[in-house]
Amino acid sequence: MIARLPDCMQVFERGWLSANNVLFTGEETALVDSGYVTHAPQTLALVRHALQGRPLDRLINTHLHSDHCGGNAALQAAYGCHTAIPAAESAKVAAWDEDALSFRATGQQCARFGFDAVLAPGDELELGGLRWQALGAPGHDPHALLLFCAEEGVLIAGDALWENGFGVIFPELAGEPGFEETRATLELIGTLDARVVVPGHGRVFGDVPGALARAYSRLDYLAADPRRNAENAVKVLVKFLLLERQRILVAELPALLASIPVVANAMTLLGRAGGEHDAFHALATWAVNALVRADAARIDGPWLLDT
Repeated sequence: MIARLPDCMQVFERGWLSANNVLFTGEETALVDSGYVTHAPQTLALVRHALQGRPLDRLINTHLHSDHCGGNAALQAAYGCHTAIPAAESAKVAAWDEDALSFRATGQQCARFGFDAVLAPGDELELGGLRWQALGAPGHDPHALLLFCAEEGVLIAGDALWENGFGVIFPELAGEPGFEETRATLELIGTLDARVVVPGHGRVFGDVPGALARAYSRLDYLAADPRRNAENAVKVLVKFLLLERQRILVAELPALLASIPVVANAMTLLGRAGGEHDAFHALATWAVNALVRADAARIDGPWLLDT
């Protein structure tokens, strides 16, 4: 199936650190998700080039992980754009509570931003002259939203569905339910009759049944042994840090992991004694070996380097 988007939509497929951005044109312009904070200059350049002098009127976030909202502040400063965020996160953003938001827990950065409106499941909005419905998509993030245009059969899925999987199921690391919520979100997507999906990461795709089948298989694998989800989270977080910094001293990685609350939660699920230096050293060694085996990193003397 050809993954053709309406003429009013343009997708900036970003490399890791930043989520994909979806630009809408029409009477009003709008951007869905804004990338990571260190990529904000690139995000601004992409938007400016595409808009060719027009203003950016609106900014919307599918969820508030740092790779989806890290460019908010820069876009707001450049355009004064009206910004809508998931309703359940509004109090945390208003207070800029980095403990309640995900930034500090994952050891990631996000420049402070504000908001003008909130979106809740069931809300409708117009983007590019088309009607879109916001739908709840818990699992990867408890407060994440899908945006679905029934008229065009287009789904903006965030990290709820990629062509080959979905985002880390973070709630499970904190002892909160996530596997069944992920399953419910996949089941919801299966009822939408979407013909094309814009994922948070990776290319736009049209084989929605195939992607759902792969996602269910991945979910079954993770849910069968929650340690697998914890191991995946550690690898993803280390790779994210490596992409951000380009190199990390191997000797400093245990202390770096110990400073990230999500990793401490993962240590408990992995049966390791959280807080003990030897346990974090062993975890760091495991993560380095796993990334090197996957050709996602390499060792050069004392350094772990991104490939």
